[in-house]
Amino acid sequence: MIAAIPKETLAGERRVAIVPAHVPLLKKLGLDVALETGAGAEAGFPDREYEAQGAHVLPSRAEVEGRADLLLEVRTPGANQHTGPAEAAALRRGIIVIGLADPLGTPEAAEALATAGVTSFALELVPRITRAQSMDVLSSMATVAGYKAVLIGAAALPRLCPMMMTAAGTIAPAKVFVVGAGVAGLQAIASARKLGAKVDAYDVRPAVKEQINSLGAKFVELPLETGTSEDSGGYAKAQDESFYRRQREMMLKVVAGADMVITTAAVPGKKSPVLITEEMVKGMAPGSVIVDLAAERGGNCELTKADETIVAHGVTILGPTNLPATVPYHASQMYSRNVVTFVQHLIKDGQVVFDMEDEITRDTLVTRNGEVVNARVRAALQQPA
Repeated sequence: MIAAIPKETLAGERRVAIVPAHVPLLKKLGLDVALETGAGAEAGFPDREYEAQGAHVLPSRAEVEGRADLLLEVRTPGANQHTGPAEAAALRRGIIVIGLADPLGTPEAAEALATAGVTSFALELVPRITRAQSMDVLSSMATVAGYKAVLIGAAALPRLCPMMMTAAGTIAPAKVFVVGAGVAGLQAIASARKLGAKVDAYDVRPAVKEQINSLGAKFVELPLETGTSEDSGGYAKAQDESFYRRQREMMLKVVAGADMVITTAAVPGKKSPVLITEEMVKGMAPGSVIVDLAAERGGNCELTKADETIVAHGVTILGPTNLPATVPYHASQMYSRNVVTFVQHLIKDGQVVFDMEDEITRDTLVTRNGEVVNARVRAALQQPA
């Protein structure tokens, strides 16, 4: 079998699915490895480094896809709404595609792949179980996003983050409020603390209080009923509008006192809950900054505009949708390790094994034999289970 790595086509996507150091791991599985020329260049991995590890460099995407049995991507058609539909139409029947696919957000893309006879695995659906941790691309990329969110927020903030005692007087530390303490939020807390900021954090899941406190941040207590805040996979569950309304009312004072607010609250496949209203933005001090990591699905701030930086009521609001691509070297290393571990799980004696009794394989397989086979994606398409 040939595992192939095409160049990413989404504008601004600088990551690559496999880095040169991991090519030997694929070859050890009995796979040949092919690469579209320049696929790793923007991430800092030139063709010659792949060739040195035994990969074959091919001149075009068409040739890469024509030879591939396994197509390893960062963004498969479902996670690339710009060129994805054309790429899906060009895939040959029987090819196996592995990568980010946004299957719950764009289930119609999965339906198109099924119609085309493409077998696809969506890495967003890797279950959060112990043996799948090394395949968890969402956690890897959230780590990068949480780190970078603090850096871009600090760059936009018209004040220093750490407390400084100088001959010109003492500078008080910046106050950072992190909303959502998943992987991205926890990394944002840690990064803000390293910069010397005073950090408060809130999450609808009270169980994360200990993790927040362990990073040197203060957990913001809101007297809300949160018994159904987490699903069996460890992800936050969507709440009703009355819950979010009460949450916003209680967060108003904390947001008003923050110099920087970083929001990370997302529910897989659904619109992001609005946690910061325009009224709350008006209450913030001029020069304050909001970094909305949920911008791709509408944003946690009512005023967020995806991939734009705006100033409203004196507050700078940043809505990045792909921060990992701005740190492509290390983001690609982390993503590549996740992908290789996933492929190692699938391949036995040089062939893909579809073990539907295995939770990892079953949960990530989206299309096969001309059908959408994933139960969650079928539900999103309103198809019978």
